[in-house]
Amino acid sequence: MNGLELTKSQKKIARQVIEKGLQKEYVDGILKLENIISKWKVNMLSNRDAWFELRKKLTKHDDHIAGRYNNMGGSKYLYIIAAQLADGVINRDDLANFDEDVRSAILLLSGMEND
Repeated sequence: MNGLELTKSQKKIARQVIEKGLQKEYVDGILKLENIISKWKVNMLSNRDAWFELRKKLTKHDDHIAGRYNNMGGSKYLYIIAAQLADGVINRDDLANFDEDVRSAILLLSGMEND
């Protein structure tokens, strides 16, 4: 991947794809919290247990998001998109607007080049 430099237009596409994946990650986190709250509402979890579970899930998910997206610069775009693809928060269709060489690099980095 050394030497593959994104053009200005490819970086714009990358930012859009990354944002789509980030929004999906937010939704995934909210749904995990909602599941805990649902269990609490039907008394499957005590107040204390629900509180600690919520805090634990939120912290873990926040750490994941921070690790992936903080200090994001153009040199990390392909790696972030590849990780999003590998995690299923975006799909191959989201790569359609990239140039072929960029798409191939993302697929290679994600381990999905032969899928």
